Amino acid sequence: MNIAIVSEADMAMNKHSISFLLNGEPVVVENPNPTRSVLSFLREDSGNVGTKEGCAEGDCGACTVVIGELVDNQLQTRTVNACILFLPTLHGKALFTVEYLRQNNGDLHPAQQAMVDCHGSQCGFCTPGFVMSLWDKYNEYENQETAPGRQELADHLSGNLCRCTGYKPILDAGSKMFQMPRVNFPRQSVTETLRENVSADAVHLMHDEHSYDAPRTLQQACTLRASKPAATLLAGGTDVGLWVNKLFRPLGDIIYLGDVTELNKLETGSNDIRIGAGVSLTDAYAEVTRHYPQMHEMWKRFASVPVRNSGTLGGNVANGSPIGDSMPWLIALGAQVHLVSQNAQRSLPLEELYVGYMKKSMQDDELIEAISIPLPATNQQFRTYKLSKRFDSDISAVCAAFAITLEGTKITSARLAFGGMAATACRATACEAALTGHDWNTTTLANAQSALLTDFAPMSDMRASASYRSRTSVNLLQRFFLETRIDAPLTENQTSVFARTQEAV
Repeated sequence: MNIAIVSEADMAMNKHSISFLLNGEPVVVENPNPTRSVLSFLREDSGNVGTKEGCAEGDCGACTVVIGELVDNQLQTRTVNACILFLPTLHGKALFTVEYLRQNNGDLHPAQQAMVDCHGSQCGFCTPGFVMSLWDKYNEYENQETAPGRQELADHLSGNLCRCTGYKPILDAGSKMFQMPRVNFPRQSVTETLRENVSADAVHLMHDEHSYDAPRTLQQACTLRASKPAATLLAGGTDVGLWVNKLFRPLGDIIYLGDVTELNKLETGSNDIRIGAGVSLTDAYAEVTRHYPQMHEMWKRFASVPVRNSGTLGGNVANGSPIGDSMPWLIALGAQVHLVSQNAQRSLPLEELYVGYMKKSMQDDELIEAISIPLPATNQQFRTYKLSKRFDSDISAVCAAFAITLEGTKITSARLAFGGMAATACRATACEAALTGHDWNTTTLANAQSALLTDFAPMSDMRASASYRSRTSVNLLQRFFLETRIDAPLTENQTSVFARTQEAV
C-alpha cells in the first residue's frame, strides 16, 4: 500500500486511489485493500498508534476517532469506531485521532488535561477513546455559553468502556474541560480544505481480483447492482465489519452505498417521514423522535453513539435480524420499504420484506432506497420498549412496539410488533385481533395477553430463556395499558418504577 502526504494541488484523484485529510493533512492511498480497517491503517501504516484496539467489534470504544465530512456544504463531525470502519470509506472525508489534540506549544487539550487533573485514567488503554468522545462533545459546544450536564456526558460516552478507572472521574473530567481556557477547533480551515479537495468521482478499486465500487448516484448504484448481484452491499459497516474481524469472511466484490446522494436524503412531508437508506441512525432517530417523542429512550439505547453515527436505518432494515431494534417500532407504525432496481421501483409494508430467518423478499438486483413512516395519527397511542441485560449498548432479549388508535374508549385499530420472539421481527396478529373493536380496559387487556401467548413460540438462547420472553412480552403489554389507559394512566415517574420491576422479573 502506497501512502503519501500531498499538497492541495496534487489532490485531483483518479478512480483507483482514495484521498482524505488525516489530522488536517491531505493523504492519498493508492488502491488500498477494501476491507482494511481504519484502525489497522492508523496503527500499522500511518504511525498513529494512540488509537487502540480492544474488542475489534465496535463495542468498547478504545478505537474511537472523529470523522468530518461536508453535509450541505458545512462540516459535520462525529465519533465512529475505527475498528469496523473500512479504509476506502474515508474518501473525501477528514479523520481526526488523539494525536491531533496536542497543541503546537505542547500543551494538552482541555479534554486531555481534565482527564489528568481528575485522575480519569488508570491503565490508560481506553483513555484515547474517551478523550476523543469528550473532544467531540467539547467541539459541539464551541459556540455556546452553557456546558452539557452530567447525564448528557454519560449518554455521549455510552460507546466507551473502562474496566479499571470507573466512570465518576471521567465524568468529572467531562465537566471540568469546559471550565478551562477555550481551545477552538479550526472548523473553517478544515471545511475549506475539504471543499477544495473532495473528489466527485465514483471510486473503483481492485484487490485480489475483487472490486470495490463507491457510486455517487442511485443510477450508478443500480447499474452496479444489476451487473454484480452477488456483491456485498456496504453502508455503515457496523455489521459487515464484524464479518471481516470476527468471522474472517471474504466479502468478494463490494458496493459501498455511503456516497450515494439520493440514499442520504431525509424528508418530512405532510403525511410521512421518508428516510433514505443511507441516512445514519443518529439522524433517522432524531427526526422520528421529533414526531414521536415516545422514541426517545429507544434512540438513546440503540447500540452506542459511534455505532449510531456510522450505522444506517436502511442497513438495519436490510440486515433483517430478528433482534434488530428498529423493526418492531417501524412495523407497529406501518412503515413502508421502497425498493429500486435498474428498471423498476416498488413499495411494500416492512413486515412483508421478511420471509424467514435473515431472508428477504428482494430480487437480486434490488436495493432499499428508503423507508417511509406515517406521521402520528389522531388519537393514536404508541410506545416501544427494549429489554436487555444492560441499559446501554446491548442486544435486546425482547423488543416490543405497540400502536393503537382509540375512538373514545374503543380500539379501532391495533398494530403490535415484537423482536426476539421469532425468526423475524413480526406482528402479533392474534393479539391485535383480541384488541381491535373492544374497549381499552382490563378485560380486553387480559384477553389480549392470552392471545399474545399464542402468537409466538420463542426460543432460549444466551440472552434469555423462552419462558422469560413469553412472560415479559405479556408484561410489556400490561405496561403499555397502564401508560395509555383511559383513566389514570401512569405518570413518567411511575412508569420508571414499573419498568425497573419488570426487567427484574
